This record gives sequence, structure tokens and C-alpha cells, in this order.
Amino acid sequence: MSEASQGTRTLSELDRVVSYHVRTYRLDCRLPGGREETREVATSCLRIGSRRGNDLLLDDPAVSRFHAEIVADEHGYRLRDLGSHNGTMVDGYRVHDIYLKPGSLIAMGQCVLRFEPLLREAEVAISEDEHFGPLLGKSAAMRQLFATLERIAPTDFSVLIEGETGTGKELVARALHEKSRRATGPLVVFDAAAAPAHLLESQLFGHAKGAFTGAVDARVGLIEHAEGGTLFLDEIGELPLSLQPKLLRALEQREVTPLGSHEAKAVDFRLVAATNRDLAAEVNLGSFREDLYYRLAVVRLVLPPLRERPEDIPQLVERFVHAFVDDEPRARRIVASIGDWRALRAFPWPGNVRQLRNVVEGSLALAGDQLPVTFDPALGRRPDALPSPSSTPELDRPYIEQRDELLSRFEEAYLQRMLERHDGNISRAAESAGLDRAYFKRLLRKYR
Repeated sequence: MSEASQGTRTLSELDRVVSYHVRTYRLDCRLPGGREETREVATSCLRIGSRRGNDLLLDDPAVSRFHAEIVADEHGYRLRDLGSHNGTMVDGYRVHDIYLKPGSLIAMGQCVLRFEPLLREAEVAISEDEHFGPLLGKSAAMRQLFATLERIAPTDFSVLIEGETGTGKELVARALHEKSRRATGPLVVFDAAAAPAHLLESQLFGHAKGAFTGAVDARVGLIEHAEGGTLFLDEIGELPLSLQPKLLRALEQREVTPLGSHEAKAVDFRLVAATNRDLAAEVNLGSFREDLYYRLAVVRLVLPPLRERPEDIPQLVERFVHAFVDDEPRARRIVASIGDWRALRAFPWPGNVRQLRNVVEGSLALAGDQLPVTFDPALGRRPDALPSPSSTPELDRPYIEQRDELLSRFEEAYLQRMLERHDGNISRAAESAGLDRAYFKRLLRKYR
């Protein structure tokens, strides 16, 4: 059965779903050639561009493949340019990231969109459950995600999971696998950012004996290991451009050719990929293949950050307390002793659910047997400030000595905090710091 036919059958079988109301807005579009059309939007994220895969297609050569997006959040409607070649104008000014106001005129190439929020709301399906596999949340955003997961889990659609670090992308992949017809098969997890670039091809596709120096035996790749199951490819945005055509062929032909071999091997697997990058913007920049993006994003899931669903925090804290405290009655007493959730709900949680889990674990360790336990968000805070030099230099010590000492303190703090910001991902930390990955690793070795 083809993915399309299987998907059509499965998507019609969803039940046990309720609905909630979402804000809507209207886009009055003035298009090339004098054409006009109106679009009413009720989705939380609308992608605009000139190629398929967008929610709003603009047939204009001056519009990039993935040009911009409008995201509804707690503050309003946020327009973000996705690294387009010709830019996005709002009310005559070129913008990168801006909140729209009623009547804003958005220009992309020769297309002009007039934004107007509407007073009426639209109904959107959400799951009646407050969990899906290991995922938890009573917020509308999470239950809308659960409704989508319930629909796509039984299919073989490729899935692209996007979201900030710590939002639970691997948990989504595990949940999809556990609820799929492939649940009895293997779930193979691979982090493309953690593997040395020169070994990526061998690890994914395998290699023949003698394929390269040191290849004394043939090796089966991870795609083959996922036979009958699911391959979760984390940090897909780190996959080198040179390997992307080979992954595309594996997805389209359902076969792999090991490195150093001319014999293709059939393989039956489902791919779930994840990234904290904006792959649509990477496509515009030429660092990610457009055809591979389309093939990955048959279903695209965007995980909400924790700061946008604070109502889920009590449930998550309760789960983590029970995970860390073996004594069930004591765990219940700890949760019951939390009288004021305001500090936890108001904290922005830059590290998302992972950071909340760390705060709960750290607070429990500090509290020992005491009650009530104070869950202090400061335990999970990622400091951005760097150490500052002393305002009173020691004039009896040489200049070079004090300068080198200060530089070392800065360097160590900078590297450590950059790593914390990217959850230990050296490739992302080095890119964010504007440094070569190998040089970043050499600097790290000085302080470890």
C-alpha cells in the first residue's frame, strides 16, 4: 500500500477528539497581474513561499522558496523572514522579525498581503487525552499535537520534528514508534551532530570490507539496522550536503548502498527526523537540499516551547518528582506541599522541559528530607554574563601575566556557557561562536 493511500485511510479513522477555539486572521492578497484573493487563517503557523510545502503559495520569481512565516503566540502575530533573497517589507520597512498590527501591509516581491486579525474564532481538533505515550500536557497546544500524532502514528509517513532544544523531540519519535505498526521492530536512534563528519556515511549506510583504510570487515549501517522499524535521525540539519542525495535515494528507493560497494540492499524502514534549526531557511541558504526537505517533511511537527504552555508545568513537575523519589507517599506529599506555582509558571525556561527536569532533580537533592521542597528555577538558569575584569588591577604583577589570566577565565567561561546553551552539541556551539569545530574542541581541551 502506498503512503498516500495508507495515509488517506488512516486519517479518516480518527476518533476520540474534541475541539477548542483558536484566533483567526485574514490576508487580503494583491498578486502579480492584478489578481486578488483573500485567505482566512486559523493555523498557529502559516508558511509563505513560492514552492510546494508552503501553506500560502505565491507565484512570483522574486519570492523565495520558503520566504516567511506568520506565527500566532501569546503576544500576537509574529512575522519572521526565513532568510529570503529579496527580503520582506512591512509598511515600507525591511524586516526580519516583527509583530504585525491590524492593517499591516506585507510586501514580498510584487505580492502585497494586508493583515487583519478577526474577531471570530475557528474550531481546531484536539485530543481528549492529556498524554500520548511518554508525552504529557493538558494545554491546547500539546493536545492538538497529540491529535496529530494519533492520526499519523499508524502510517509510514516520514516525519520532521522541529523545536527548540529540550522540548522533547526524541520523546515524540519514541511515541510515534511505540504507537505504529512497527512497534515490534527496532527503534534506531542516531545523532548526526555527535558523529565525526568523515564517519557519517559509514555509520548510516554501512561499508564493505576494504572500503577505506581500517575497514577490515564489512559493517551494516544504521539504516539497515532499522529494518522493519524506525530510524530516528536527530539533528538532521547537521548532515553534510554531500550525503543528503544518498539519504534522499534511500528514502525514495527504500534501498541502501554501503560505502565501497556497488550492490544496493532493499530495506524497509520509517524515518523520523528532528532538528532545532529552521530547515526552510537552510534551504534558502543552499545548505540543505530542497528535495530532501520535501521528502522529510511529509508531516511537519513543531513542538511548542515550555514558556508557551505554562499550564503543563504542574503535571510535569509531578511526573518528575515521582520519577526521582522512590517513596510513593513522600512523592505525593512533596507535590501537595507546593502551594504557589507562580514562580515556575512565570519563568521563561530557555532549556524547556529538560531544564525543568533538571530543576526538579536539583531541588530534591538540595532539600533532602525537608518539606516543603522549594523548586528554584535559578538552579536551571543558563547564565549569559561573562566574568568581568577586576576594577582594581594589581600593579605589582606584570601586565602580560594578568592579561593572560583574564583571557583564560573569559575563554573557559565562554566555552562552557556556549556549550550549555547548545546542550553539549559542539558543532552548534562552535557555529554559534563563529569558530571552526576543530578549533573549538582544541580550546575545550585546555580546560578539561
